[in-house]
Amino acid sequence: MMTGAAIRCRATFAAARGFSVARSLPDAEAVLNRWFGYPSLRAPQRRAVSAVLRGRDTLVVMPTGGGKSLCFQVPALMLDGLTVVLSPLVSLMKDQVDTLVRKGIPAVGLHGGMTPGEQADAIGRVVRREAKMLYVAPERLVAGRTLDALRRLDVSLLAVDEAHCISEWGHDFRPAYRELQSIRAPLGSPPVVALTATATPDVRDDIQRVCALRNPVRIIAGFDRPNLRYAVHRVARVGDRNRRLGELVSARAGPAVVYAQTRGVCPVSS
Repeated sequence: MMTGAAIRCRATFAAARGFSVARSLPDAEAVLNRWFGYPSLRAPQRRAVSAVLRGRDTLVVMPTGGGKSLCFQVPALMLDGLTVVLSPLVSLMKDQVDTLVRKGIPAVGLHGGMTPGEQADAIGRVVRREAKMLYVAPERLVAGRTLDALRRLDVSLLAVDEAHCISEWGHDFRPAYRELQSIRAPLGSPPVVALTATATPDVRDDIQRVCALRNPVRIIAGFDRPNLRYAVHRVARVGDRNRRLGELVSARAGPAVVYAQTRGVCPVSS
């Protein structure tokens, strides 16, 4: 258990850098506006942020572009200690860390693509409490040295991004993710928020089981996007397809994405 002095120290650390230590949704939206430039949270984000700030384990299924990252980034700036973000993709991790740093938010990445010196510097910044968020690949976290360093810190939140990778039913199974149950206790048993854009009911249940989520709040956002329209058109010949494609594109004012079968049909003329 943290002493009062330690808690005050962490609160001072946050306040000195302009981060909130309050826990209400209006405070969360003030943080959102100040650091990310958005006026308000969407309804599913509000539910997720509220659950995380209450210390509840949370499972978030939200479509790509729905703002999943804000569900842990906003609370990370409001909680006293460190938020550890498990991310399976180095490119995604680097993109998020670079974006946060440009905004003035002290985030650190740790993955196998860094030199030993860069990794040591990253760990040093975390140990010196110079970071609010640590993005780390699951294999790097379970390796031992990183976990040993984090044992001495106050980890306020564990965020599991791309959480479908936990599940053997997911499309990108990662064995290291399945060691999460043994990771959580050494980190001080912080609340866990697991997030993904891809999760069938079986995968959701698997995520909850493998992460040992305790009576989690489940937030399943709808996949209907009012700004998107989906249509399927069946054509028999290349000429018909090209003509129909031209009609569809000319009728749309904005951009369009076209998926077309390329096997078992007549070839497309160049």
